[in-house]
Amino acid sequence: MIVIRRVLAPTDFSDSSAPAVRYAAELATKFGAELTLVHVVQDLNLVVPDVMMPLPTPAPALEEMVAGAKAGIATFVEKLGLQPLHPKAEVRIGAPAAEIVAAAADLKADLLCIGTHGRTGLAHFLLGSVAERIVRHAPCPVLTVRPPAK
Repeated sequence: MIVIRRVLAPTDFSDSSAPAVRYAAELATKFGAELTLVHVVQDLNLVVPDVMMPLPTPAPALEEMVAGAKAGIATFVEKLGLQPLHPKAEVRIGAPAAEIVAAAADLKADLLCIGTHGRTGLAHFLLGSVAERIVRHAPCPVLTVRPPAK
């Protein structure tokens, strides 16, 4: 028998992540599982090396970005009507795929529900797929949810 006690739903607050969070919430409800929403803040200093920048550009302070992410999760919970589930919020700093995989391991998630952006062709080749990397490295089963057809 499949036992699901913890469902992890990464979100970037986009329309692509909302259906996956809804799936996660529904599955958490059906299994009586704990729901955790995770958002990864990318440290912009790690993304763009200084030698590439002709002039220093002001970047938001990491603390402000983390506070904004926590507020974003609270807003997302309210927007999707998830308050009755009392979901936990997890904000991490780093590369999204690596941090989501680490969160799934650290929190002992039994299921990961992640949205895909549905990029194909050149966009997929150039930008890669966070969801694809998570599927390859996650310590638990991963449910990928495609965005609604346009």
